[in-house]
Amino acid sequence: MTLSAALHTEWIKIRSLRSLAGSLLAVPVATAGLSLLICGMLGRPEPGSTDFDPVLFSYYGLNFGQLAAIILGVIAMAGEYKNDGIRISLAAVPNRTLFYAAKLAAVGGCVLVVGLVAGAVSFLGGQALMDPGFGIGIADQGALRAVIGCALYLSLISLLAAGVAALLRSVTGALSVLVPLFLIVPFVVGDLTRGGGAADFLPDRAGQQILLQHPVGTLGPWSGPAVLAGWTALAVVAGWWSLRRRDA
Repeated sequence: MTLSAALHTEWIKIRSLRSLAGSLLAVPVATAGLSLLICGMLGRPEPGSTDFDPVLFSYYGLNFGQLAAIILGVIAMAGEYKNDGIRISLAAVPNRTLFYAAKLAAVGGCVLVVGLVAGAVSFLGGQALMDPGFGIGIADQGALRAVIGCALYLSLISLLAAGVAALLRSVTGALSVLVPLFLIVPFVVGDLTRGGGAADFLPDRAGQQILLQHPVGTLGPWSGPAVLAGWTALAVVAGWWSLRRRDA
């Protein structure tokens, strides 16, 4: 089977399985929907706030959108092992590397597209809903970078999740690792290191540097996503090794 045929097969799975289609749709809905809601309700930073970033303020919903991206990546990969479905997939695509590459390309590509839509809607809509004097335009520093960065961040997160799922071969197992990694560990490490140091190199903290108009901390707007890409590459390679070396 060719790569294009394998990609077409994976696309059919994503758009036809309700769990995958629903997770993909939830990425832009959660990201943009909650971002617009918060910008519309608050409109401005809290009084006395010294760390207000007008770009990041438009992406409040990203923390929820990334959960949908994680779930999509996990279900798309680990779901293959439910009821031995992986055997059918590998019978259709015997080349495991080709199967894995097509799976990652389909998941990452779909999230990249919806992430770009979510990034544009979140920024443009969020800035329009903010109180006069607090919003910025798409031509201002960091604005366009953040729109593109939102898509890149969500896509890398989904690939990282798929890699972990391929390694653990379990939806429950993968989520039990990924959800604490993104929702609990950053705050624990941040408290232990007093907001800096090792916490800056965690996947979410590093990747979200691209969403700041004026990045703070150890990493910059592009070195941060590079660190996230390193995490993603590590997970993807580990998943590829598991798929290649272990029995289906």
